[in-house]
Amino acid sequence: MAPARFVPPKPALWALPLAALMVVSLLGAFSPPPTVDGSGGEINAGDTAWMLTATALVLLMTPGLSFFYGGMVDKRNVISTMLQSFIAMGIVSILWVTVGFSLAFGDSIGGIIGDPRTFFMFKKVGEASHPTLSPTIPLALFALFQLKFAIITPALITGAFAERVRFSSYMLFVCLFSLCIYPPLAHWTWHPEGFLRQWGVLDFAGGTVVHMAGGLAALTGAVFLGRRNAHKQRAAQVPAHIPYVLLGTGMLWFGWFGFNAGSALAANGLAARAFLTTNTASASAMLGWILFDCARGRKPSALGACIGAVVGLVAITPAAGFVSVGASMFIGSCASIVSNIATHMRTQSELDDTLDVFPCHGVGGIVGMILTAVFADKVGLVYGETSTFVYHLYALCIVTAFTTIGSYALYQAANFIIPMRVSEGEEEIGLDLSQHGESLESCTPDAPATRRELRLVMR
Repeated sequence: MAPARFVPPKPALWALPLAALMVVSLLGAFSPPPTVDGSGGEINAGDTAWMLTATALVLLMTPGLSFFYGGMVDKRNVISTMLQSFIAMGIVSILWVTVGFSLAFGDSIGGIIGDPRTFFMFKKVGEASHPTLSPTIPLALFALFQLKFAIITPALITGAFAERVRFSSYMLFVCLFSLCIYPPLAHWTWHPEGFLRQWGVLDFAGGTVVHMAGGLAALTGAVFLGRRNAHKQRAAQVPAHIPYVLLGTGMLWFGWFGFNAGSALAANGLAARAFLTTNTASASAMLGWILFDCARGRKPSALGACIGAVVGLVAITPAAGFVSVGASMFIGSCASIVSNIATHMRTQSELDDTLDVFPCHGVGGIVGMILTAVFADKVGLVYGETSTFVYHLYALCIVTAFTTIGSYALYQAANFIIPMRVSEGEEEIGLDLSQHGESLESCTPDAPATRRELRLVMR
C-alpha cells in the first residue's frame, strides 16, 4: 500500500455524496405508497409489540458499541472512534431503504442475491405481513429489525483500524460494504431460498452474517491499513476511559436480548429460549475470561470481564434458538478461552488489530458457528448427525473466502478514491482533532496549543 499522505479538506469532495442524498430523497418523496397484496397472514399484536421492542434494543447496541470501543482507544481518538459507529446508523439506514433490503431479502436470484427491484425505495414494504418473511408482523417491522443488524456489522469493523483511518474514506467503505458484502451474506443465510439456508446451515441471529463477516473484514482492514506508529514502537496502549467500556458492555448485553431473542420473530417459547441461552453464555464467558487470566498469573480486570462477556454474546448468537441452556454455558466458556488465547497470540504478532476485533468477533463467531453444528437440537453432532456439521464447515470456507477477498477489493477501491490512511502528523495529534476538529481536552488549559498544532499539521 502506498504511504499515507495528508489530504486537505476539499468541500467539493462532499458535493457528490450530498447530491446523491438529495436525489435519493427526491425519489423517496415521489415514490408511491406501499401496496398491499393481501397474501400475508393476520397481524399478531403480541408478536408486533415484542418485535418493536426487539428492534429498538438492537439499535441500542450500536451506541453501546461506540462506548465499548471509545473507552478502549487512546484519549486522542475517542470521539472519532465513537462517531464511526454512529455514522453507520445514518449511512446504512438510507442504503437499506433504497436498495439494501431488496438485495438481502428481495426475490431470490439463484439463491445468491435478491432482486434489487423487489423492494426498491421500500416499495411493497408496509403495514401488511409477508407470507414467508414476516407472517405475523408487518413487513416494514421485519425490514426495520433486519436493518439494525446491517448497521452494526460495518460498525464492528472499525475497532480493527481505529486511530488511523480517514473518516471520509471510511464512510465510502461503509457504503461499499453495505451494498456488496452484507446483503449477499444475509441472502445466503436468512432468505428462504438462500443457498446456505437450503443446505441446512444454522445461523439463528447473525454469527455468520454479522460477526464472522465483521471479524474477517476487520482482519483484512488491519492488514491493508498497516500498523500504527505507536504499535511499531511497541508503545503501551492505555484505554482512555474504562467506565465507558463498562457502560458499552452493559448496553450491548441489554441490546443483545433483542438481537437474539428477537430473531424468533415472535413472542413465543423460542424467543424465551434464545433470551435464556444468550444471558447464560455471556455470563459463562465473562467468568471464563477472568478465571483464565487469573490462571495465567494476571489480575482480574474490568476490561477482561467486558471483553469476555461480549465474546460470549458473539459465540451464542448463531446457536441461541437451537441449543439447550447447558450447551450455551459450554459455548460461552469455550469461546472465551479460545478468544483469550487468540488475543494473546495477536499481541505477540505484527498484526495491528487495534481492539482485537478478529480474535473476539471473528474467532468468537467461528467457534459459535462450529459449536452450533455440534449441539443443535436433533441435527447436531451430539445427536449422531453429521450433515449439518459438514455443511457448516463448507459455509465457513465460503464465507471466509468471500468476505476476505471481497473486503480487500473494497478497501482497494475506497483507497483509490480517497486515501484511507491518515498522514503521520494527523495520526500523531489524533483523529479527534485532525478529522473532526473536536477533542475531549478542548476545555483544558492547553487546548489553544493543541489547536495550533492542528493548524501546523494542516499546512
